[in-house]
Amino acid sequence: MPITADTYLRELLDLDRIAVVGCSSTPGKAAHDIPAYLQRHGYEIHPVNPYADEVLGVEAVDSLADVEGEIDLVNVFRPSEEVAGIVDQVVERRESRGDVRAVWLQLGIRDDEAAKRAEEAGLRVVQDRCMKVEHERLSG
Repeated sequence: MPITADTYLRELLDLDRIAVVGCSSTPGKAAHDIPAYLQRHGYEIHPVNPYADEVLGVEAVDSLADVEGEIDLVNVFRPSEEVAGIVDQVVERRESRGDVRAVWLQLGIRDDEAAKRAEEAGLRVVQDRCMKVEHERLSG
C-alpha cells in the first residue's frame, strides 16, 4: 500500500526528541509558542539558539553539534536562506552520530535543493508546514 502524505506526517510526529533550530525565548513568537505546544504534548525539546541560555526551561545550545543525547527530528525556525547550512549540519550529525531521522521546515521555510540533499542522506523531510498545525489536525 502506498504511503500517504498523512501517514508520512504521522510517522514523523511519532518522533519525540526534537532539536529546534531557532527556538525563541520570546513568548508570542511562533519559534517559541510552537515548541512550547509540542513540549506540552510530550515532546522532548532541545532548543538551539546561540543567543539564549535557556528556552522553555531547557538549556539552549549554540549548534546542533552541541545537543547532547539523541535527536530524532530537527525542527527549523530560520529563514529559507539558512536551510542549506542547517541541512549540512544535520547530515554531518547523522553521519557522525547516526541519530537524526528527519528535518521539518516550518511554515514559509523551503529549500528544495537542501531537501533533496537531506533525502539523499537518508533523512525524511517536510517543508513549509507547521508542526503544531499538523499535530492538531492528525491527533484529532
